Amino acid sequence: MSAGRAGELGGLLLLAALLAAVPLALDDFRQQLATKYLCYAFPAVGLVLLWGYGGILSLGQGLYFGMGSYFMAMFLKLEAASQTNTGSALSQFYGSNLPDFMVWNSVEVLPWWWRPFHSLSFTVAAILVIPPLFAFLLAYANFRKRVGGVYFSIITLALAAIASIVIIGQQGYTGGVNGITDFKTFLGVDILSNGVKRVLYFVTVGVLLASVLVGRSLLASRTGKILVAIRDREDRVRFSGYNPATFKAFVFAVAALLASLGGALFALQEGLASPSLVGIVPENFPEIWLYLLGTQFILVVMFLPTGLAGLVERVRWPRARTVKTPMAAPASGRPAMGEVEPPVEVRSGRPA
Repeated sequence: MSAGRAGELGGLLLLAALLAAVPLALDDFRQQLATKYLCYAFPAVGLVLLWGYGGILSLGQGLYFGMGSYFMAMFLKLEAASQTNTGSALSQFYGSNLPDFMVWNSVEVLPWWWRPFHSLSFTVAAILVIPPLFAFLLAYANFRKRVGGVYFSIITLALAAIASIVIIGQQGYTGGVNGITDFKTFLGVDILSNGVKRVLYFVTVGVLLASVLVGRSLLASRTGKILVAIRDREDRVRFSGYNPATFKAFVFAVAALLASLGGALFALQEGLASPSLVGIVPENFPEIWLYLLGTQFILVVMFLPTGLAGLVERVRWPRARTVKTPMAAPASGRPAMGEVEPPVEVRSGRPA
């Protein structure tokens, strides 16, 4: 094993040990906060693969995080609505087994696309299949037409904004701006108890570490090497016979899968699926949030192109100054290989 691989393995083991010790050092409230932040780490890992190694900047990963959270919340909400001891008082008053926000909005029949989420198997399949499949089709359609760079980034941001607007507008079917809340059990187990929340913390840690290992394995494979080559010189990879659109769409789908997993665990832990998880909902700064977002984006690209980890490396190991030494002229007087011969000045028809 090389020194680099040994260092990475040692760092991952140290990270696992620190995460395992978190419940011993924090109270229940802060432990729940740590679990929420770990759920946000899933789309962050996806962005490392997508942007760091694939050169594809996506500003709309919240769309896939929201898909995972809403799919899980739909299952939990249907389970809560079917149990009289966990259903809302309004639903009980009207004698309805529909989710409470549907009763508030005079929805009389459960929509057809809600019904499959009575099944846990379908819910898990939806979390694992629908977001990456949608992401692959979206990315391949754009990359096949050579749409990339900032244009693709704007497309991803626009889709996330559209999704949040649709969720807010369809209040009777999605819960509107409040989202889907008020569920307390998962397969009959009380998910609000501190013991279950501790178990969910360790589940989140385990899935996150497994995701990191899968990502490292992907980068070490031939697919990962081709992906990095596409990031650096896509034209040369295309001339070598590979289809860059397929590889870029694949890593985009992997990032969407990771975001979906994080969203599902977030809904299970926090008891919430909200449109604010999907897109940017400017509740506090509705007039200037676009300027704040643009400023943050520019500052990160200019001063933190390699992220916080890169900033630490730059502080620890300052870049050495490179001194250029002139290339010695060959004995023949002709330019060396790779140099350009200076133009010959012509005067009166004879070379000077």
